[in-house]
Amino acid sequence: MKLTDEQIKEIKDQQSQQNSTKRVTAPELEKILYDAIPILDHGFIRVVDYMGDDTSVVQSARVSYGKGTKKVSTDSGLIKYLMRHWHSTPFEMCEIKYHVKLPIFIARQWIRHRTANVNEYSARYSILDKEFYLPEPQHLAAQSRSNRQGRGDILDGEKAKKVLNLLKGDAEQTYNNYETMLNERYDGSTIDENAVGLARELARMNLTLNTYTQWYWKTDLLNLMNFLRLRADHHAQYEIRAYADAMLDTVKKWVPITYEAFMDYRIGGTEVSAKGKNIIKKLIKGENISIEDSGLSKREWNELMESFDLKNKII
Repeated sequence: MKLTDEQIKEIKDQQSQQNSTKRVTAPELEKILYDAIPILDHGFIRVVDYMGDDTSVVQSARVSYGKGTKKVSTDSGLIKYLMRHWHSTPFEMCEIKYHVKLPIFIARQWIRHRTANVNEYSARYSILDKEFYLPEPQHLAAQSRSNRQGRGDILDGEKAKKVLNLLKGDAEQTYNNYETMLNERYDGSTIDENAVGLARELARMNLTLNTYTQWYWKTDLLNLMNFLRLRADHHAQYEIRAYADAMLDTVKKWVPITYEAFMDYRIGGTEVSAKGKNIIKKLIKGENISIEDSGLSKREWNELMESFDLKNKII
């Protein structure tokens, strides 16, 4: 990850601020506030603002004044109860804002979570940086045979090298054409003083989806957890999961009690249907049951067996 001189100056200026407040703060999150956490090859996330902490969730749940109870154990018990029973609105009382630099194709996947305020870098106004995401060879894989939207076996050395050369070559060629159409380099210099450049809003259409963009993304704690529950899952695409994993660490620093409950009940937990619950009850009693008698589809059956590590224990 490489920050521009302007970004480095912005971070230093933000971190040099001395502000006093009567609002609650999260000491561990304060330590990394404004820091650029590197993701992928050129990407990053930064926490640039936040509101509330664990006590804000407790206060909202009890609709009381002050910072909630004085006993952390009591607050922890309430937050776990809220998480366990899917009481969601108290978690909406906390908000956080990230500055994210990410490849365009991941941004288009990310934006499907329509529960945040987003302001993206404008390629109508400014020229996009000459930076492209190129995966590490271990992340280049063939299409999965069983999952239409997933990866299968890792490509061997020569195939991986060929793919990387294509990705790099195409990205560089289209960016060079982008500069030619603009009649302007990404550093602001003019290519041909006698030529007129194409409008930026038109020239950008030629760029590849591995070009990096940036945005500010603000959301509440509830919708952040909904995002992370999907994107930090091992089934999620690696690239967006890399961002989700880093964001999970910021949640841990921000609201540690909520984070613990979230990891326990959402990330580490599993949902079971009524039919699945009935199967588990029978297995506890020592009864044998087959997929034919379960009432589940093959996919549902396999997911249930995988969730409880029962694949090799069913006759």
